[in-house]
Amino acid sequence: MEQVFSYIISLGASVMMPILFTIIGLCIGMKFGKSLRSGLYVGVGFVGLGIVTALLTTNFDSPLKTISELYDLQLKVFDMGWPAAAAVAYGTAVGALIIPICLGVNLVMLLLKCTRTINIDLWNYWHFAFIGAVAYFVMDQSLLWGYFAAIVCYIITLVMADLTADKFQKHYDLQGISIPQPFCQSFTVFAVVINWLLDRIPGFSKLDIDAEGLKKKFGVLGEPLVLGVIVGALIGWAAQLDIKKVLFLGVTMGAVMELIPRITSLFIDGLKPIAEKTQEVAKKRFGGMKVHIGMSPALVIGHPTTLVCSVILIPVILAIAVFLPGNQFLPLASLAGMFYLFPMILPYTKGNVVKSLIIGLVALIVGLYFVTDMASAFTLAANEVYKTDPTASAAKIPDGFEGGALDFASSLFGYVIYACVKYLKWVGMGVLTLITLAMVAWNRKRIVAEETNHN
Repeated sequence: MEQVFSYIISLGASVMMPILFTIIGLCIGMKFGKSLRSGLYVGVGFVGLGIVTALLTTNFDSPLKTISELYDLQLKVFDMGWPAAAAVAYGTAVGALIIPICLGVNLVMLLLKCTRTINIDLWNYWHFAFIGAVAYFVMDQSLLWGYFAAIVCYIITLVMADLTADKFQKHYDLQGISIPQPFCQSFTVFAVVINWLLDRIPGFSKLDIDAEGLKKKFGVLGEPLVLGVIVGALIGWAAQLDIKKVLFLGVTMGAVMELIPRITSLFIDGLKPIAEKTQEVAKKRFGGMKVHIGMSPALVIGHPTTLVCSVILIPVILAIAVFLPGNQFLPLASLAGMFYLFPMILPYTKGNVVKSLIIGLVALIVGLYFVTDMASAFTLAANEVYKTDPTASAAKIPDGFEGGALDFASSLFGYVIYACVKYLKWVGMGVLTLITLAMVAWNRKRIVAEETNHN
């Protein structure tokens, strides 16, 4: 069984998702042709997103490193990016069985009415495996602690996916979809708290500018495409490249900003028929029970506000990281993950660019400290994985550095679980258990009450 799930992961999202969604479509009663079309749209979306992300990381990796060297911005925690985090996640006994264990937990929670989300975003299960792997190594390779950390993160994320589903669906017009991805969901806390505080600042409501309002206010300069060109060119200029390369980087960043929303529309084309059919089946066979299909946040990162905020934050966070007291992490390879900060922020800011930008900036600054503090554990885990499997080159940390990654290592959920495990140990396990059980009980009470009122 372990080999089967390892093989599934090795296929990658672009192959795994078409197969998975075709099977799901058939299981819920869709015709083969429609099921296959939905699966292929999702698969093509992942391929396209991978190409665009590679376009960003491949072309900007060298200029950003040049900037780091030119201005002596070297910090001791080296940005390994998400491939290293995923390698660590699946390079242990925790990662090897994370999919069947979490699917089992999901099924039990569904049957007990503790969740409405069916998490089929199998590719992003590496997030749960990652925090489990870190806990595993921090606690002297203890499977008990590793699985405990992973399962707690999984349960909390499922509950958060339920709690945010209505706002998410309304904002993005995606009925039947929720986001059980812990990196994105961890920023919901920042969104709720900071949005509440901003609403209480006198006169702040006048800054209610969404992406369309930005275009009206600044004309062509407010468009994600043009902002991308400007930021890309500025990075080339700061790296002291020649004019040809400066213009190339500008156009490349602009292309990324323009292509992402076009590609993410494919996810929506593939998912909508399945989501609608799932709701129909649930109403007929389960007495009107409401269910959500848990999907990757990749399907909504093409939102204009997300693009605008992401492209602005890239140079801003680079500058801040260098001068931030106590921070030792300079995000370079992880910058492509910037788009994933905002999917769960926008439903609370209603697409307001200013609010989203402030929330994203605060969350990122806090995240830099998370990555810095977790670097020793990340390094321990990566070194052990590389020692066991020298072919896992993504986990090899350059000499003289510790390793880190913005992807999930900077998230609130991941860090709190890590801190409880490392610093509080058994007390931390008790605290996390109580928090998790309280969230599950609250969610179940809410679900049962809604079903009772509906009937």
